[in-house]
Amino acid sequence: METKKNLTAYLFLIPAFTVLFVFFFIPFFDTIKISFFDYSKDVYEPVFVGLQNYIELIKSPAFLKTIVNTFYFMILCTPFLVIFPLFLAILINQKILFKNPYKIIIYLPVIISIVVVAIAFKWLYAPSGLLNYFMEKINLPAVGWLSDPNVAMISVALVTIFKGIGYYMMIYLSALLAVPKELYEAAEVDGAVGFRKHMLVTIPHIMPSIVLVIIMSSISALKVFVEIYVMTRGGPLNSTKTIVYYIYEKAFENLDLGLASAGAVILLLIVMVFSILNIFVFEKDKYKI
Repeated sequence: METKKNLTAYLFLIPAFTVLFVFFFIPFFDTIKISFFDYSKDVYEPVFVGLQNYIELIKSPAFLKTIVNTFYFMILCTPFLVIFPLFLAILINQKILFKNPYKIIIYLPVIISIVVVAIAFKWLYAPSGLLNYFMEKINLPAVGWLSDPNVAMISVALVTIFKGIGYYMMIYLSALLAVPKELYEAAEVDGAVGFRKHMLVTIPHIMPSIVLVIIMSSISALKVFVEIYVMTRGGPLNSTKTIVYYIYEKAFENLDLGLASAGAVILLLIVMVFSILNIFVFEKDKYKI
């Protein structure tokens, strides 16, 4: 009987495993294989070059700049996507009127296509757009939101932050529901009120959710593409060109599939290392031997 139950469980896993195998494992190993070939001269008859594509990328100033840009983008986005949604979740979790409408309004950007959001912000950032119109009204000089290399990445990061706040807020809200109210009452009896109460009760109890948001927002920032593609195409002066956009450019514009695949493998390694570091830094107590 026990064997039959185990067999039934494995049968239910087959569809998910099949999808994972077809759409993840096969492309994954195929990408690694392609990264050892040179497609730059002939797409149909690639030449085996071993690790040459990886060496070329590591020595390439352009690729190294994309790595710096990618981590800069992550540094711009992740703190806001971790802290600000938590602040909103704590506020909305209080006894306030019209709580559900507030949730809907904040979550609304999440269900809107990122392409639509990026196009809308591109209009706002235009030289004669709404933002520069208000800048002129308060006697401030117009800003090249997407044309100034020093500002462009910040402008794109604001789009990612705007799109993700509602999603991460909902994760925090679900975690806050599991915090016993008696702990807040006990903290208040001991004299902990306001910010101190949340530091002593809220933060420790929802730390797994905070770690989850840190990892998810960091990985999403490392893989950013759509915002860059729609708004800047990696410009100006490559100031917003990230690793994923570099991979896209090499694969679909230059048809250099080997170099693009090598870049994808390097990105995968960066994401894996970063995720493991995050887990061991924030949840190291769980992995003590």
